[in-house]
Order: sequence, then structure tokens, then C-alpha cells
Amino acid sequence: MQAKTIKPSLGQALLAPRSIALVGASDDVSKTSARPLQYLRQAGYEGTIYPINPRRKTVLGETAWPSLAELPSVPDHAFILTPTEDAVDAAAECARLGVPVATILASGFTEGGEEGHKLVVRLQKFCTDTGLRILGPSSLGAINLRHKTIITANAAFAEPNLPTGGIFVASHSGSLLGALISRGKARNIGFAGLVSVGNEIDLSLGEICSATLDDPDVTSYMLFLESIRHAQDLRTFALAAAERGKPVVAYKLGRSAAAAELALSHTGALAGEDDVAAAFLADCGIARVFNFETLLESLPLLQRMPARPIAVRSKRVGVVTTTGGGAAMVVDELSMRGIDVVKPSGETFARLAAAGVKANHERITDLTLAGTRYDVMKAALDTMLSAPEFDVVVAVIGSSARFKPELAVKPVIDCASSAKPLVTFLVPDAPDALNMLTTAGVPNFRTPESCADAVAAALLRRQPMALAKPTHDITAKATRQLDEIAAYQLFEKVGVPHAPAVALAIDAATVTLPFAYPVAVKLLSAEIAHKTEVGGVVLNVADETQLKAAIRKIAISVKIHRPDADVSQVLVQPMTSGLGEMLLGYRVDPEAGPMVLLAAGGIYTEIYRDRSIRLAPVDLDTARSMIAELSISRVFQGFRNKPHGDMEALAQAIVAMSQFALESTGVVDAEINPLIINRVGEGVVAVDALVALA
Repeated sequence: MQAKTIKPSLGQALLAPRSIALVGASDDVSKTSARPLQYLRQAGYEGTIYPINPRRKTVLGETAWPSLAELPSVPDHAFILTPTEDAVDAAAECARLGVPVATILASGFTEGGEEGHKLVVRLQKFCTDTGLRILGPSSLGAINLRHKTIITANAAFAEPNLPTGGIFVASHSGSLLGALISRGKARNIGFAGLVSVGNEIDLSLGEICSATLDDPDVTSYMLFLESIRHAQDLRTFALAAAERGKPVVAYKLGRSAAAAELALSHTGALAGEDDVAAAFLADCGIARVFNFETLLESLPLLQRMPARPIAVRSKRVGVVTTTGGGAAMVVDELSMRGIDVVKPSGETFARLAAAGVKANHERITDLTLAGTRYDVMKAALDTMLSAPEFDVVVAVIGSSARFKPELAVKPVIDCASSAKPLVTFLVPDAPDALNMLTTAGVPNFRTPESCADAVAAALLRRQPMALAKPTHDITAKATRQLDEIAAYQLFEKVGVPHAPAVALAIDAATVTLPFAYPVAVKLLSAEIAHKTEVGGVVLNVADETQLKAAIRKIAISVKIHRPDADVSQVLVQPMTSGLGEMLLGYRVDPEAGPMVLLAAGGIYTEIYRDRSIRLAPVDLDTARSMIAELSISRVFQGFRNKPHGDMEALAQAIVAMSQFALESTGVVDAEINPLIINRVGEGVVAVDALVALA
């Protein structure tokens, strides 16, 4: 066998190989394993194809080879189409021969229980020992339409004349590639490449996308995610894509999953898998959409609207329409997503009138039938697009879009080059008009839900931040807790203030406190995280006699509930009150990494589920944006003439808590609940604390 003189890069071997081996290629056109050869030939692939089938001399009329070892040269890419056990043997052969990339179609690995796990370990060892890269398992393949490389078993790619474009798709679901390619063709949306990433036992979705970043034919990315895996690779890719001005949009499954079960802290319950994923995607500058249709339709808008700095919070949309009912549907959908549909200013109304546009002074600029004249719609759009009160303008076009697009659709197309983003929702089924808008580069939508979904995703997308790498293994689990005194000391180290506290022995004969009564008395234990559940808290203790009684009560109650626990000390603090309570938490997610959470505090935290999450560490602007996201924050902003809370001190506490991401303390879970919010200038103070270390 001849050795290659030039080893292909990952991107080339994966998506533009000079030679492909189809291991287990079938001669039966009805079988899945016969598809890749058919698709490659149909597409006009110009490289070398090696069908591998030890039982046949030909496959679909082409010379077949008995094994990889018998080939005249090492292929760049091997697509392994055999069943699970045989696939492992084929991967071993690829590793031995020096094949750069192998894609495995078979399932039964990560989803195959203990035996499947053993197979995964074997595959990963091949990669570690030899440098083989594996796509999958459970991968339907990799497609590069410009290179005519259709390395897939997906039946949808029997479709001829697939349009090419600048979108690169990476999906956990291989079947979704077919849905996107067929729907895209119907909408004249073209793709540069598509990859089914499968189980990601080696090559990750982020790593695959990164390999295409410098391809000038790739202008944007579309991700279909079942979960967040290999988060660091995905984050690295997202940051690099943002630097190159290539937008990334994602549709992620799992929103309806139950929240994570309560672990050490409320933070574990509040930050379920999808909550963490949402924070992760947002902090990476990835626009998340919630309708599958939007995944296809949103990228033209994202290309027009760069991600915005965290400090920019305006979400103002202007709506101009020829149909009040159609526009109302969009307004409803935008409002449900927290996006403001803004009434034109008096100056804008005056400019509309001066341009000959009659419009009622309402939030929706409804032109009615008059808007089905080119001159009226064009004048209205020119005025709205130059008005400073809007971040985006939405044009909603009614029935004329289907048969008379020159009336109200053509003026939209003629405004396509405006500095301000302009998007269009066509109320009727108007495929010709949609294609006209697509060709002109105008973001266009077939449903009000998709239109609002895309506009919200674009307005909420923020510039990604380069995030610090954790100082310890993020997959490490908590092995020990700190008692509350030790937790306060750790919080003090990063700059989070806490109420005064002293430890007293359960059997203390005399008690002298450095602060005045009334006080709170709490169990001090590194074994029991939730003290109230074992009767370990007594509040409003007025004097020494009551203090000793409270200590005895706690000792008895804890012994009843947790007879195995060491009950030797209590913690005493002055009763502390303020304007209200918040929860401030820190947690290291095993995939996404360190994160910080702010939520409504106190005993009803999990009921309200009013929370904001970011990857840690965060800066002050990010902390302020977290505060602004919470409904409870309004309580501290002069609600019903009450005093204003010290929100700046809260922001500083959030930043301080997030610094655990940079510390080598091994903190994997930490929480303050409650964090007392005082008046402006009086700060915030922690009066309960939990910390778990790896």
C-alpha cells in the first residue's frame, strides 16, 4: 500500500476528501448501505470511491474491494456502513492504516448500555493511539454540496439539483438534515454543507464547525441541538465565528424537561439542563430560536443585525402593514417574547403625513388598502426606516402579496439596502413573493410566530465574551460541604459581604455575644445543607434565656430527624432585615462549566422560578443585565413609593460570586439565600450560605 505524501486537514478529510471508502457498501439499491455510492455518483463527485464488500467483486457496477487493507492507497475518509460490532473492527482497521477520518453509521454505542460503553472506549482508544478522527457513531454522514461530496445514507439526498448557499448545518439528529434540505429547496435556501454529528464520542459539533470557519463559502451556521455536549469546543467555535462576522442560530430540544432534582442548593433545581443551555448559548453569542421554521428563516436577519453589546438593551420594533389583523398577530407574538412594538413618534407621524402617507396615531402603522400602492408603501418604509425610535421595522403584507407583489412587496425589496433591518411577514401563501424577497436578501417569514421568533432572537443576541477556563476539572463532583462559618470566610475572600456570625457550642454554659438581641440561631454543620428541614433554625430570639432554649430545641430536633449527624455547634447572627431578599448562586455545570445565578430569594424561590443565569465570571454590565431580567427587581426600584434598593451593590456581589470561576478553591456549588437587599448606599448582606467543594 502506498503511503500518502500529503495528509489532508480535518476539514478536507471530513468534507472535501480526495478519496472515500464505503465500508460495507451494498449492491442492493433498496438498502441504506447502497445510498452513499448512488448519491456520490448522482452529485458528480470527482474524487476516487472505493466500495468495500468482501462478498462481491462489483457493487452497483463498480469494482469492489475485499477490505481497506487491499486498497491501492489510504482513503481520506471511510464511511463505515456495517453493523455495530463489524463497525468497531472497521474502525480498528482505519486506525491501523492511517485513515484520517471515519464516519460510523451504526448505533448501539452510547445508547447501548454497558456493552455499548465498552465499544465506545475501544473506539476512543483508537483515536488516542493513532490520531484517527471519528464522526459519530449514529451519524448519517457529512455533505459538502459545493464539492459534490454527499457522504450520507440520508434518503432525502436522493433529491436532485440541491441549491447551494452559504449555510453550514451541524445537527445531533441526522434525519433533520433531510428535513432542512427539502424545506430549504422549496424556499430556494441553499447550503454549503451539512453534518450529522451523532454521538460525538470523538469529533464534536463545535470542532467540526471550527474546521469550516475559514472557508469563504461558509457565511453562517445553523445548529440543531439535542443537548449541550463538548461545551468548550462549542464555545471556542462560537467566539471564532463571532470574530469573523458569521452568525450562528440554534434550535435546541428539551425545553419541556423537568428541572434538575434538588441537589445541595436551590441553584441545582432552578438551573435545569435547558436553563443552563439557554445561558450557555446566549453567552456564546448564538441566537436561539424556538420554532423549527425559524431555524430556516432567521439567518438573513441575523446577517443584517450584528450581535449587540450587553449594555444595549433596547428592543424596539416598528410595524407597518396593509392588514391590521395580520400585523396584530405579529404584535401579539412579539409581546409574548418581551419585545416592544413602539408607536411612531410625533415627528415620525409628521414626516409620514408630509410624504403623503395617512396613518392613524397608533402603535401599528396601518396603511389599509392605501398601502397596496407602490408609492405609499415605499414612502412609509423610507420614513419608518429612518426614524430613530426603531431598532427593526417589520412590514406585514396582506393579500396583494400573492398575485400583485409589485404593489406592496416590490417597495420592500427596493428598501433592502437600508441601514436599519427590515423584515417581512406575508400573510397569504405567496411563494413567488417569498422567493423574490429571498433573492433580494430581505428576511421574510411565512408565519407570525416565526417572524416574531426571529426578530426576538436577533434583538436578544448579545456579543459573546471570552470566558475564563475553570481552574479545576468541571466534571468533578462535590465530595464535601463547608459549614456556614467556613462558607462565609470563602465568600469574604472573593468580596461578598455577610452578616456578623459567631459559633457556640451546644453545651455552652455561658453565652456572650458581640452584637445585640434579637438574634437568629441555626445549626452549624457541614453535613446538613438545608437546616430548616430538620428544625435547625430558630428566629427572633430575644435574650440569653431564649437563646439557650433555642439551642436545646435545635439539638433535640436535629437528633430526631438526623440521628447520625454530628450536632455540636450552632451559629448565632443578629436578626437582619432589609427591603427584600434575593438568591445568589454559583455552580459548575459538568458540560457548560461555571455559571452564576440570580433569583428571587427566601423560601418561595422554587415556586416563583424568577431567575437569570450567566456563565461565570461576569462583569458589572452583565451583572446589571441579570438584575434587569428579573421581575422581582421592580420591587427594589421604588415600587409603590418604597425605597430604592442598592442594585449596584447587588451587581458587585454577583461579580464577586462569579469569581469562584477563577479561584483554585475547588468550589462546585455555592449559594447565598437569602441575600438581604438594603437601601441605596447600604449594600447587600448574606445571612445564609452553602458551599460544596470538589
